[in-house]
Amino acid sequence: MQKTGTAAAHPWLAALQQYRDIRLLYVFLLGCSSGFPFVLIGSNLTGWLTDAGISRAEVGLVGAVFVVYAVNFLWAPLLDRVKLPFLTRRLGLRRSWIITLQGLMLLLILGVVGTQPEVSLLWTGVLALGIAVCSSTHDIAIDAYRIEIIGEDAPRVPAASAVSIIGWWTGYSLPGYLAFANADAVGWSGVYLWMALVMALLMGFTLLVREPVTDREQLQAAAQLRYAGALRAGSSQLDRLLVWLSVTVVEPFADFFRRNGWRLALSILLFVFLFKIGEAFLGRMSIVFYREIGFSNEDIAHYSKLIGWGLTVAFTLLGSTINIRYGIVRGLFIGGVAMAASNLMFAWIAVVGPNEPLFMAAIVVDNFCAAFSTVAFVSLLTWLTGRAFSGAQYALLASLGNLGRTTLASGSGALVDWLGGNWALFFVLTALMVIPGLVLLLVIGRQLQPAGETHSASQR
Repeated sequence: MQKTGTAAAHPWLAALQQYRDIRLLYVFLLGCSSGFPFVLIGSNLTGWLTDAGISRAEVGLVGAVFVVYAVNFLWAPLLDRVKLPFLTRRLGLRRSWIITLQGLMLLLILGVVGTQPEVSLLWTGVLALGIAVCSSTHDIAIDAYRIEIIGEDAPRVPAASAVSIIGWWTGYSLPGYLAFANADAVGWSGVYLWMALVMALLMGFTLLVREPVTDREQLQAAAQLRYAGALRAGSSQLDRLLVWLSVTVVEPFADFFRRNGWRLALSILLFVFLFKIGEAFLGRMSIVFYREIGFSNEDIAHYSKLIGWGLTVAFTLLGSTINIRYGIVRGLFIGGVAMAASNLMFAWIAVVGPNEPLFMAAIVVDNFCAAFSTVAFVSLLTWLTGRAFSGAQYALLASLGNLGRTTLASGSGALVDWLGGNWALFFVLTALMVIPGLVLLLVIGRQLQPAGETHSASQR
């Protein structure tokens, strides 16, 4: 009996042991940096605009700045190939890009401090767009860093994904908690001044992490030789430029389709686009909903930000352990079903009103579902990413996910207005939005299985 119990427990212990790695601390710290800008142009800005009396439709439209996360794959290849003068030699390719973009965001945050959305919403939106551009670009470098620092250590991919998500939510939720807890006392301009200090701290974290050592440059050099031969390029400057552009712009995407085949590759891209649309609609309007239904900024800070962060950490670790044990594809399906069901909790709140126990229950369910599905989602994208052009290929996949979440979700406020402010019906519709992605996952699940299940099978 003792041997049987030990054998049964062993896979779970093996899964937990994947977290004993200093590299995961680096991934966590940069995950914090990745999540922080979302609170600047997401919940904080939504709260400020709502308090300033900006309409739901205009709040939704300002949220369209997130569209840059859906198109950052267009310039992502540059972050795999372009070295910044002076900084790259001292910090390495990934860290030099990250800290440069953090510095630009710091300046933009200081610009937001002096804005008045009720007087000039356009100027506030322009600064938010600038933060979004810098943030989406520095996410390319951070995602590539995570992929490269783990390298070929396949067993730690789900663990690294989980730690990255925990870092993201830490960078998003804890500053968000401080913002909403103190917004009434210091004003939103004062909140953004504090946010500038947080960004300075994150820049210090970037200097602490270790630059990954990879064979990226050798793989890119080999690709350059192949393209030079295929294009019959000579030694002229024009030929060298043509080869460089081909390797930088064409090869990252050609490699993705070559490795997966056109049919599966297109199916993967469509699934990535559809999977989290419902969650995005809910997230875009959640702060507006909380305020309209009767919750205060302090309630939002306590339940949605602080408690939500703690729940996300716990559920992300649980979700990653389950994904390591049973596989990423199963985790995606379970998470998608749960995600749809959790949206119905908010419909219940819309019917009942500002009931704090029900609000707490909804936060618990929502954070469990979001954490579980996101770990599987990020792990799958990582499995599908090559090592020579990790920044560009991950950005392509993540951008498609963001495209559904940002461009379509920017009309979420207009949808609530069209429904006559019927929040319950709105949340029911967001639950139904999950179904197309789940159907597609069933169709392509067997083809995705080898990529997502290789490690979990080895653990059994």
